[in-house]
Amino acid sequence: MAPDPYVETQGSAEFAGLRKTLRGFIFPMTAAFFIWYALYVVMSAYARDFMSIKLFGHINVALVFGLLQFVTTFLIAWLYERFSTRKIDPTAERIRERIENGPTPARVEEAVTK
Repeated sequence: MAPDPYVETQGSAEFAGLRKTLRGFIFPMTAAFFIWYALYVVMSAYARDFMSIKLFGHINVALVFGLLQFVTTFLIAWLYERFSTRKIDPTAERIRERIENGPTPARVEEAVTK
């Protein structure tokens, strides 16, 4: 019986490298955003005098921090798109093609010689 290509792929070094690369972006970015968001919440609760400083008109520090949360979200999405296009997508495409098309003759010969 032929091995399941998905199970075989899951055990491959290429797939493990893909997961490591993805985690190397996602975990630090998630931690950074969570810290940034928590800072906003904590400062809103405990640094009211600072957050209520008027910058101009009716715009205060808290409002600017709140709007920067949206900017940060879009920035992270843009950075992830760039990162995935360069680092994730090419490897994922190779893995997908290998699963859909089966092994190439060179890979079959390589597997036999191992």
